[in-house]
Amino acid sequence: MFMGEYRHTIDAKGRLIVPAKFREQLGDSFVVTRGMDGCLFGYTQEEWNILETKLQKLPLTKKDARAFVRFFYSAATECEIDKQGRINIPKSLRTHAALQKKCVVVGVSNRFEIWSEDRWEAFADEAEENFDDIAENMIDFDL
Repeated sequence: MFMGEYRHTIDAKGRLIVPAKFREQLGDSFVVTRGMDGCLFGYTQEEWNILETKLQKLPLTKKDARAFVRFFYSAATECEIDKQGRINIPKSLRTHAALQKKCVVVGVSNRFEIWSEDRWEAFADEAEENFDDIAENMIDFDL
């Protein structure tokens, strides 16, 4: 399980340090793709395979399903961690997430997310301000 918030920088070549606590879980290779809310999503191969099975069940006859799958898969890239604990994030993904220098890597249960620091701060500020309302509007999960 991925959890926690880690701040790192991305260099001009698109290399970003993966938090040490995440590296062991990720194994030899994993997948990074476009995420929602202006960030990137990262999945272990096992979680990617589970997600892939679900996405394959979406109806091909639905325009939104085709668009989502197309957009999601077209940017997906398999990543490997180098000896310095970094991954190389392709330019198209850096552009999608507005990654320039300061980044935040966030653990979100079965995936991790990569955010630009500015976008993360804006999201976190809004979420913190509205956390009670968000929680109240959620379905009761017997927490």
